[in-house]
Amino acid sequence: MSTDLSPSTGLRRPEGATARVEELLASMTLEEKLAQLVGLWEGRGGDGEGGDVAPMQDAMQSEDAEFEAFAARGLGQLTRPFGTAPVDPVEGARRLAAKQRWLTQNTRLGVPALVHEECLTGLAAWRATTFPAPLTWGASFHPELVERVGAAIGASMASLGVHQGLAPVLDVVRDARWGRVEECISEDPYVVGTVATAYVRGVQSTGVVATLKHFVGYSNSRAGRNLAPVHAGPREVADVLMLPFEMAVLDGGVDSVMNSYAEVDGLPVAADASLLTGVLRERWGFTGTVVADYFSVAFLQTLHGVAADLGDAASQAISAGIDVELPTGTAYLEPLAEQVRSGQLPEEVVDRALRRVLEQKARLGLLDAAFDPDAVGPIDLDPPEHRELARVLAEEGVVLLSNDATLPLGTGAQGPTGRVAVVGPNADDSSALFGCYSFANHVLAQHPGVELGLRAPTVLEALRAELPSAQVEHVRGCDVDTDDTSGLEAAVAAARGADLCVAVVGDRAGLFGRGTSGEGCDADDLDLPGVQRQLVEALLETGTPVVLVLLTGRPYAVDWALARCAAVVQAFFPGQEGAGAIAGVLSGRVNPSGRLPVSLPRSVGAQPYSYLHPRLGGASSVSNLDTAPVLPFGHGLSYTTFEHTDLRVADAEVPTDGSIRVSVRVANTGERAGADVVQLYATDPVASVTRPVVQLLGYARVPLEAGQSAQVAFDVPTTRLAFSDRRTVRVVEPGTIELAIGTSCQDPVLEAGVELVGPVHEVTTADRRLVDVTVLPDAPQR
Repeated sequence: MSTDLSPSTGLRRPEGATARVEELLASMTLEEKLAQLVGLWEGRGGDGEGGDVAPMQDAMQSEDAEFEAFAARGLGQLTRPFGTAPVDPVEGARRLAAKQRWLTQNTRLGVPALVHEECLTGLAAWRATTFPAPLTWGASFHPELVERVGAAIGASMASLGVHQGLAPVLDVVRDARWGRVEECISEDPYVVGTVATAYVRGVQSTGVVATLKHFVGYSNSRAGRNLAPVHAGPREVADVLMLPFEMAVLDGGVDSVMNSYAEVDGLPVAADASLLTGVLRERWGFTGTVVADYFSVAFLQTLHGVAADLGDAASQAISAGIDVELPTGTAYLEPLAEQVRSGQLPEEVVDRALRRVLEQKARLGLLDAAFDPDAVGPIDLDPPEHRELARVLAEEGVVLLSNDATLPLGTGAQGPTGRVAVVGPNADDSSALFGCYSFANHVLAQHPGVELGLRAPTVLEALRAELPSAQVEHVRGCDVDTDDTSGLEAAVAAARGADLCVAVVGDRAGLFGRGTSGEGCDADDLDLPGVQRQLVEALLETGTPVVLVLLTGRPYAVDWALARCAAVVQAFFPGQEGAGAIAGVLSGRVNPSGRLPVSLPRSVGAQPYSYLHPRLGGASSVSNLDTAPVLPFGHGLSYTTFEHTDLRVADAEVPTDGSIRVSVRVANTGERAGADVVQLYATDPVASVTRPVVQLLGYARVPLEAGQSAQVAFDVPTTRLAFSDRRTVRVVEPGTIELAIGTSCQDPVLEAGVELVGPVHEVTTADRRLVDVTVLPDAPQR
């Protein structure tokens, strides 16, 4: 009765959908066609309540449109009815159903709107579970768990009548100064691709469309500035920045892609047909919709200066391959209609985009949907099972950076009984747990007086619950981002009188300069914001052991803290269950298992930086600057110990179009259960173009009881070693490959080699991209 869109999606193409779409298309006027290619964002005009939540919103959308007047000829999308202001879920779902019923009953063709929301750290709606930020996904190295989180988020959206979520972000971290690092998964494109593809599968398993952001190049902006020009060569674009998108399209079956705001080497992506059509559709076979990042069609005129007016901008964007203008239709309405009427744009180009939109609505079951506001029942956007997923992901994503054996502190009767000073601006602030695209910081921060609507204990509250026998004293000490030092004296006094000091510092997520991390909150240095370093150094001077907890959206240069603190714990905006995860790691109830998804930088002068650098990207005698990170990609400590032995490579020689089979044994040699992240790396010492000094091939998260071991087998397609050659054709070349199992990208513990043989293999989309991993645990030792 139905045909799969892809093996991994819950979206289906009903029988007869093609004929229905063609019938609709043939019956539409030009104005009705264009109405299906735009969104409508109500309640968010430039002078609307709450301030900007999109770039240059005040200039781009000056007044709110009346729904019935705007949608008289139909409507393609409704923009963020739950994610613009606090809305009771049931009341909002009823209002949404009423609008959809109006569209079906009062427009000539009766086609409902597709509804989209932000969903990066959970559905960005009031009272919806807030999950950890994507850097925590990356730190967990656990795509299967992220898939379950995606399914939970998709279920929440579906319960409200939402059809599309604007996530995940597949931008590869290239510069820690960029404010949107917190939205990214990792600096490694394979980690980004595997984790993001899992999220896509989870969301789309619920019948909701996931959206890849931001295709492509956005994170590679000059000096880490938001929307700054991108100067990346075609090889870097193809081998690093595109790789995760290719995986999510081909292996995840994603049904929507959002363009990047960036201009790559002078050409804005929104007008680049070679990317939006040539790569995305002709090379990868993508069949879904391409939606415009907010206002990016108009930006072709107003920011990039490559279009003379809105009509020109619309013509360029739709010709390049952008099917839907978001958040509200401006360029794709009358300006685009005039381009068609004047003969400057063939109407067939409009029909091409419309066909994709209608086919997607058919897959979603919208073309024949009925809506009844009175049928909307109770809706729980924060059920226990979602909070449990948030807890597990937060716990798995906490990274123990350093520890002099002060941690774990102990739990229950074994916990500390003395005085514990909890100091720092993020200790007693639940918003410090949330990223920029959480509802709390994205929307609710602009609605003072409205309650959070979630149970989200602060780190202070979680520590008091975790350490019931300790005498916990709290002093704020300083702000996140001001120069006010008036609170330092009280903080120092508290630390001096304590047996232990826990300093909780880091970022405040926000938008467009209203925070220290987030969209439009870029950094010109990588010291902790404000006077937080001064606070921590003053605490260290007391002689009291200091455990430093970093609640941040980016990695900071904290080499000074690693050298002096008793322990340093990193949490990347761990969500509403994050405080309990942190407290659990400090007490030892949770054995830390997170690994750094990004390098911990030495200084701002080393940026941009990636561990995937060629030889000349590292320390060199021809420069006085050392780019080596303080802690490398993949680093993370545990309260148990792991031993890796018996590295085996099945075949000494492997065809260039074959697969490398590697196995290793990992054993938990400590006294408590824990999870190791087994990391397989490769080096290509001689190639036709320069290659990274080391590259992650595959990974496996392996939970083990004390004394237990497991065999981990990797079946690695040789395409994991592919790169763009001197012709910029992606190939696998013959030659020697050095393999290593490492505890990070810089710390190999076992080494081996393999020879790739045969002719140069030109990679196609038919080649396998994903590493098959098998974990065979032994019975626990008793």
